[in-house]
Amino acid sequence: MPRMLDAVVIGAGPNGLTAAVELARRGMSVEVFEARDTIGGGARTEELTLPGFRHDPCSAVHPLGVGSPAFRAMPLERYGLEWLHPDLPMAHPFPDGTAAVLAHSVGETAMSFGARDAGTYRRLVAPFVGRWDSMARDFLRTQWLGLPEDPVTYARFGLVAMQPVTLLNRRFQDEKARALMAGLAAHSMAPLGGLGTSGLALMFALAAHAGGWPVPRGGSQAISDALAGLLRAHGGAVHTDYEVKRLDDLPPARAYVFDTSPTALARIAGLGNAYRDMKYGPGVFKIDYAMAEPAPWTAKEARRAGTVHIGPTSAEIGAALDAAVTGRDPSVPFLITAQPSLIDDSRAPEGKHTFWAYGHVPNGWEGDATDVVERQIERFAPGFRDLVLARAIAGPPQIAARNANYVGGDTASGSAAGLRLLIRPKLARIPYETAHPAVFLCSQSTPPGPGVHGMSGHHAAKAIWRRLRHHRR
Repeated sequence: MPRMLDAVVIGAGPNGLTAAVELARRGMSVEVFEARDTIGGGARTEELTLPGFRHDPCSAVHPLGVGSPAFRAMPLERYGLEWLHPDLPMAHPFPDGTAAVLAHSVGETAMSFGARDAGTYRRLVAPFVGRWDSMARDFLRTQWLGLPEDPVTYARFGLVAMQPVTLLNRRFQDEKARALMAGLAAHSMAPLGGLGTSGLALMFALAAHAGGWPVPRGGSQAISDALAGLLRAHGGAVHTDYEVKRLDDLPPARAYVFDTSPTALARIAGLGNAYRDMKYGPGVFKIDYAMAEPAPWTAKEARRAGTVHIGPTSAEIGAALDAAVTGRDPSVPFLITAQPSLIDDSRAPEGKHTFWAYGHVPNGWEGDATDVVERQIERFAPGFRDLVLARAIAGPPQIAARNANYVGGDTASGSAAGLRLLIRPKLARIPYETAHPAVFLCSQSTPPGPGVHGMSGHHAAKAIWRRLRHHRR
């Protein structure tokens, strides 16, 4: 008879691995089971196009990763994780060849907006600059579990964060600042007029000023590999090519921890319709490129930025998101693009480059947006198509096939519209617990939500530890 483990984790994404590490570091016996032949979930790296071109199929740039309280508490650099920082975290180019930038410096960011809005931006971020550590701990969590560490900053930020970004943007007089803030809010994959979109935009801006928007050397796989290395150092084990269809497929354990979608958890754990009201958000259409040269941006700032947002006005960005949410085909998409090979020469053969772009499309959309995506890029980087050596195209069906957590191509693993960023996957005092006392959820379908930061796994591990410690007593 197999020995009883303390915890079994289903899914080797960043949150599952984080939960496993934190439990193992507390002396618990932990094993991880992953259906795919490689670990990583949303933090993987593969040769998708041509030999020698290393692409991140999902996340590539990690502002919340480098600033994550969970990751900072782990010696991940001992296991190969090295953060690389571009000169500019993000650039937002405009048709006239200029750009707004999100720089490490508040001053450089503010001045890129123009004289009329520079002071407004400085005043907006001033109360929070230098307070990232406490803010990350206070906001990257379930908001009603425990008192904030810094209640004054928490209250000040909360008053701004709860606003729609469309309301926050009324403080600015010109389009450069408005477009940049709208682009930051669009990472939520939710309508810009929704509650809380200001909070997301501001957190991404503050992350740039505090720790940057870096990429891991070698690709996002380095994050997952470092977590797995740390887990093994504490006695844990990782099994790949192990699909779990029911709990009986797993060794006996005191806790079963799911880094999966809530619907997959309910199916495997036999919880029926426990998450029948789970709502998924828009999908994404993503293209990974092997490039002969870097993207030929008209705006010089974009040529030295790790991330480039493409959407010249806040109205155009809002319209693109609204189309995706309401089920309409993309026509002029808002694009989030990344160019990691500018600072990481391990991503491509010498002299060559990798590049990726994604836009928002309706959940489950089966069309081909390649042409509209590349027409949008060409508006700001004329001649881009001439430099493409190969492309790997993934719409919602392909994205969902790569990662079962991304239902319908929703890389946020659940709608973040309105209060759904806070109340996920459903209203519960402890969202990591389920109706089954031994079954827990640790994926980004739980607070604090999307991103490679491990904080959902961190908070789930705390809930599991409390439950198991209580039972041992």
